[in-house]
Amino acid sequence: MSVESSSSQSWKPVAQGQNFYPSATIRCDGPAIFRSQFARDVACLLDVDDAVAEWSCQSLPFASVGETYRPDFVVKVGDRVVVVDAITEDTPSWINNAVRESGYEYEPVHQTELPSIRLKNAKDLLRYGKFQAGLEDRVRLLAALDEQGTLTLAESLSVFRETRPIAGLASMVLNRFINIDLDEALIGPESTVSRRRG
Repeated sequence: MSVESSSSQSWKPVAQGQNFYPSATIRCDGPAIFRSQFARDVACLLDVDDAVAEWSCQSLPFASVGETYRPDFVVKVGDRVVVVDAITEDTPSWINNAVRESGYEYEPVHQTELPSIRLKNAKDLLRYGKFQAGLEDRVRLLAALDEQGTLTLAESLSVFRETRPIAGLASMVLNRFINIDLDEALIGPESTVSRRRG
């Protein structure tokens, strides 16, 4: 089992001509190509994972007994490289060993393991992934958080002047200027917003 050259073309086909929701990505390095909505959902979670520096789609091929396969994602987490795969019935049984024998960590993800609240919140934020908060709005919100410590989401929206409020707030969460809890409940008016430190 080995890593194949990037010119190999015999890996599992990607979904061609299909658009999966949402379309924006934040930390994807290279083309955003997904096999399925399931894989797209995993990528949404990568974009809101504070430990993830960047990720790429199907960028590392592996081979065994004449078969070549590209796992869904190659993810940089600190100084580690983790191969993340959205597991389906088509995933070859040998891929776990092939990845580990090549010196990478392997993280299989099953659809039933996806955290539903976090995924819904991530997808809601990524709807606005192509927006950027204006400098004036960003400074105003960060200054308000420095003064108050935390604000509710509803209070935070009132500071935006240049940018659509929800779009601006989502942009600041996705670009790691501010924190909002994504796990306990769906994002709403009472969600707590705080400034990200470090």
